[in-house]
Parts: sequence; C-alpha cells; structure tokens
Amino acid sequence: MSHTDQNQEKNKEHFEKLYANYNISNILHWLNHLDSFLDSATTTETSWFALYQGNFRNRLKGKKVLEMGCGDCTNVAVMAALGAEVYANDIASASGEIVRKLNENYAFKHPIIFVEGDFLNNELAAQSFDFIVGKAFLHHLEIPLEREFLRETARLLKPDGEARFFEPAVNSRILDEIRWHIPIGGRPSKFDKAAFAKWKESDPHPDRSFSSKHWKKAGAAFFNDVRIIPVGTLERFSRLFGWGERRNKFKRWALKNEKRLPWALNSFFTRSQLIVYKGVIIK
Repeated sequence: MSHTDQNQEKNKEHFEKLYANYNISNILHWLNHLDSFLDSATTTETSWFALYQGNFRNRLKGKKVLEMGCGDCTNVAVMAALGAEVYANDIASASGEIVRKLNENYAFKHPIIFVEGDFLNNELAAQSFDFIVGKAFLHHLEIPLEREFLRETARLLKPDGEARFFEPAVNSRILDEIRWHIPIGGRPSKFDKAAFAKWKESDPHPDRSFSSKHWKKAGAAFFNDVRIIPVGTLERFSRLFGWGERRNKFKRWALKNEKRLPWALNSFFTRSQLIVYKGVIIK
C-alpha cells in the first residue's frame, strides 16, 4: 500500500469513528432557525464567515452544489435548506448515514445526494456543478492527491462555475513553530516529545504545505482566476476572551475589520483563508 493510500485509510478510520451514531438534533434546530443561525455563524465563526463571503448565501438557491469532505453534514444541510441541489461527498460512510437521517427528518426541496467513498472514482458528469465547496478539506490530502482533486474540480464545474475552499493558512514558519509548542485541545505541546509523537501518529493530517502561495500555484494549473482571502488575523485573539457574548462581539468586530489591514500583514499573520477558483482552463 502506498503512503498516499495509507493516509487515506487513516483519514477514513478517523472520520468513521468521529461521525458514527452522530446526533442530528442540533442541525435540525439550526435548519428550523436558519436565518438566525446564519446571521450568527457568518459573523462570528471563521469557516462560515469565509465560505459565505460574497453573498454566497443568496447565490445558492436553484444551484447545483458539490461539497467535498462533507463531514458532519451541517453545511450541506444548510445549503440544501437554502434551496440548492446538493451532492455531499465524504470518504466516511458514516456521513452518508447522517445524510439519510437529514433527508428523513427535514423537507428539503431537493433531497441531499450522498456520493460515497473516493471522490475520484465516482462518475459524476462533467461541467454539471455551479459550485464546488470544501470546509477544511484539501489540507487532509497529500499534495499529489490534492492535484487530482483540483483537476476533477475543474472537470466538474460549469464554465462559469466557482470553487470555494476554506483552509488553514501557514504563511510564517516562525508562527507555525510557536503554534506547535502551545498545547491546545487534545494536542500536546511539542516540548512534551513523547506525548506529541503519540498524538502525531494518530493525527489524520499529512505533513504538507498550508501556505497561500501553494494554493495559488496549485489552482493556477486549472483555473484562470485564483483569489486567496486571509481570514482570522485579528479573530485569533478571541481566545483571550471567555465564552459568551463578549467574545462573540470581539469576533464580529475582528472579522469585519481585519480586511482593512495591509495585505502583506494580513496574509503573514492569518490563521486561515478562503480560496476561490474560477475560470476553468480547458485542456
């Protein structure tokens, strides 16, 4: 088995466990309060703020959309509730079970269609999607495999279609090295060599570039129009606040105002990014 295949197997095992027996009650609650959910999520949470920039919320109705790495299926459910015809793909079959439960418990105009397994082996029609999206998906792929996914993205998009990916950003080696030495969540500090090595062994993310330059160059092979939008430069300081409205107030201010920062500064310090690919290059 190749290293890439081993990484894919690790990803599959990780996400099968993560989404096994997933409770969809929160998703259904958000769908039943969709406007208020999106008003909050797209102004306080980096991934939602990033992906839904550029009036994306209002552009979805009647469009055909594919989400790569749909995970817990929250975003595919929201897009379907907004009137899109949604195809949801994930390596984990557990995500397909979430889709089944959502379709049974919510009256979408277009039931969500689950595309199971290795995305590259599914025979979806060329030039059939208005949008292809991914929330923290590409960075799970080793770079040679990522190139194949971007090639397939270009094949599946309509000539005027658009791909939107929210991904982590690492544009400073110094900041990245500092990050690894600060324990967070279930990740130990790099100072604790034994614990860090054990955590790294189970981590599904491959060692690869997360830089904006990488995704700009990778996209330019298949798209004429490539845009990288930094997200989270100021919002990262929300961790200094406790949970609650005070923290959300800071997040709203930070996400709204960080785009006013000089590009070089914003790009250097950002912790995430929206990658937009348009203008498919016909080969």
